[in-house]
Amino acid sequence: MNTSIALQRKLSDIVEEYQTKINGVPDVVAAFENAGNQLKAASCVAGTWGNTQIDTGHVYASTIETSLLKSAWQHVYKGLQIERIASAEDKRRFDQSMANPVPFTLENIRATFGDFIVDPKGNILRGLAEVFCALDPAYKSHDKVKIGVKGLPKRVILTNVGGYSSWGRDRLENILNALASYQGKPLVQHFELNEILKDGNSLLKPWKTTNHKNEEIELPARGVYLRRFANGNGHLFFEPDTLRDINMALAEYYGDVLPDTSEEKPTQKQGSTAVSKDLQYYPTPLKVVKRVMDDISISKGDKVLEPSCGCGRFMDELSKEGANVLGIEVDPQRAGECRAKGHNVLIANFLETVPTGDFDRVVMNPPFYGKHYAKHVEHALKFLKKGGTLTAVLPITARYDHGLLDGSWRDLPVGSFSESNTNVNTTILTIRK
Repeated sequence: MNTSIALQRKLSDIVEEYQTKINGVPDVVAAFENAGNQLKAASCVAGTWGNTQIDTGHVYASTIETSLLKSAWQHVYKGLQIERIASAEDKRRFDQSMANPVPFTLENIRATFGDFIVDPKGNILRGLAEVFCALDPAYKSHDKVKIGVKGLPKRVILTNVGGYSSWGRDRLENILNALASYQGKPLVQHFELNEILKDGNSLLKPWKTTNHKNEEIELPARGVYLRRFANGNGHLFFEPDTLRDINMALAEYYGDVLPDTSEEKPTQKQGSTAVSKDLQYYPTPLKVVKRVMDDISISKGDKVLEPSCGCGRFMDELSKEGANVLGIEVDPQRAGECRAKGHNVLIANFLETVPTGDFDRVVMNPPFYGKHYAKHVEHALKFLKKGGTLTAVLPITARYDHGLLDGSWRDLPVGSFSESNTNVNTTILTIRK
């Protein structure tokens, strides 16, 4: 996306205008107060009060500064068309941030909107994945959404589909907007939502209406129809072309999962456009490490194992908690990185190591490819003493598709591993021995 085209001005020019106006607030307030004094002077003779209350009002510099700050952020948000790119959660986060906006600087603008500008399509795909993954576990599975795989849900169930701000209406709007962004259609308008709630088939074909300016506008077909029930629920059905778009978008977003160890290599099809490397390393993002660490309790001196420890991100945090940590890593270079940080690491193929049965806890992010993760988890359990606990970050297919492991599950947000070059959905498995 070209920001100069979207905004018709450079971001630096907008920041400069904002700063100039902020610097000019004292003069504006002084001019306002001076105008009030002139008005009062004009309503009396020789300064004699005429026993008439004349209210010239008052304005605070802080109010003007707050208005300028919010105006600047909203201007860039709209000018860059972030609303068309951002997911429903991104939009909510931005709306919430407007309660107390950060300073309006080029650095903060880049930090807030940079990813949307650099990768608009990626954000559209992520937004669609976020919406649909919240509706049905089938949409979370990178196995189920592959092109040609049957079984993708043809409808979703929405609870409390009613008037403004109802849960179901908000979800319906999120679904239609996610699809519209992917399909290049205009975002849904409130009267479209009103129409489909009155007549469930109303958005199957293009139609015309008038807006608040009494202008005739054309609205596109949305490819969905709604069936509402007396209990307040609604079933939203997808036309075949719409379902195909959902399938295509999710398949593109999740992509292929390659192994991250040399123990199992996929067979590349002739002419494949997949990544040419046989091996793919998916280091655990720090935000995922923190989420896992927030859920586990580590006592000083606990003996903890991290199989396939990679660059040692879990080991870093476990050591800070006072744990006695051992890592196992097949790649000598990554093992060297861990050792350089002071960690104890055994260079070995984890599946060929001998279980000791004396660890209090195992924390792991095993290979995502296929069902290979199950071998790692089953082998890791043999290292635990009785009463020990295993925590594993796994591809979400482990929970919803394969049925190879039992324990307690907690799904991670969509895109949790995107910084590690994979968009597959993930989940956390906890097993107590």
